[in-house]
Amino acid sequence: MIEVDALERLPVALKGACFAMGAFDGLHPGHRAVIRLARARSQALRAPLGVLTFEPSPRAFFQPGGPPMRLMSPERRARVLKSLGVDVCVSLPFDAATAAMTDADFVSSVLHQGLDARAVAVGFDFRFGRGRMGDVASLSRLAAAHGLEALVADPVGDPGGGDKVSSSSIRALIRAGDMEAAARLLGGWWIVDGSVEHGEKRGRTLGFPTANLHLGDLIQPPFGVYAVWARPEGERAWRPAAASFGRTPTTGLRDPLLEVFIFDYSGDLYGRRLETAFASRLRPELVFPSIEALTVQMASDVAEAATRLQRLDPPSED
Repeated sequence: MIEVDALERLPVALKGACFAMGAFDGLHPGHRAVIRLARARSQALRAPLGVLTFEPSPRAFFQPGGPPMRLMSPERRARVLKSLGVDVCVSLPFDAATAAMTDADFVSSVLHQGLDARAVAVGFDFRFGRGRMGDVASLSRLAAAHGLEALVADPVGDPGGGDKVSSSSIRALIRAGDMEAAARLLGGWWIVDGSVEHGEKRGRTLGFPTANLHLGDLIQPPFGVYAVWARPEGERAWRPAAASFGRTPTTGLRDPLLEVFIFDYSGDLYGRRLETAFASRLRPELVFPSIEALTVQMASDVAEAATRLQRLDPPSED
């Protein structure tokens, strides 16, 4: 899959593609329905399949300095899009000029002139243009005027019987620590990734060496301990693990950090990317009266994590 961050960098051979357009944060089943719609049309037209999104997201542009909201890193999103058969991902910068575009300007300058798109697929509730002035009806009308098709995906319902699947509902579940419910809406476990950093190295002295990473602009789950799977960069299999996310109040407060203890693993992970799939929250972050009490609890957490993971299926080896 080719990735480009400006219209002028789109290879000529990939002009005339059929594009799925949206934020695609998390790539939940609703997002995948939009991509399937674009794929079906691309196959019928024998055209490339593309994804059009924005970086940063419009939400991040309009709410600078807000809490982290991203469900999926751009790097992981690119890997999943490639696995879905996408030929090109166009991540356009969302800036003041983009925000000022009318819906007509966007269709004309981006979809028609910039991408020469043959078709564009969106979700049923898609909005675009200055002040969210455009919707699927205006997109269909404006697209037709430029000779391209607008395709609208139907809403995808919550498998548990609730409302439609949405990134907002998934974020709410993650913030509540309900990883099982979040996985139901995502269509798989919530996975974070990042580069492993050097930490205080206190875990190894306690018998639980951890791989440490900051979540950056990824949404933050509640502080606490989790049963997780971990996959180091370059490996296919997911390994059972336990993780703590928080500020370590027992040993001294610091910025929130994800610390992952991979069972029966002894490799050097510094500088490598690590994927972590959240399966279940075990307990909240606690303050312990001593390092000894903390160590006893850590052993109990690891045992509980192993027990819970045995009852669950790990992520697929995509």
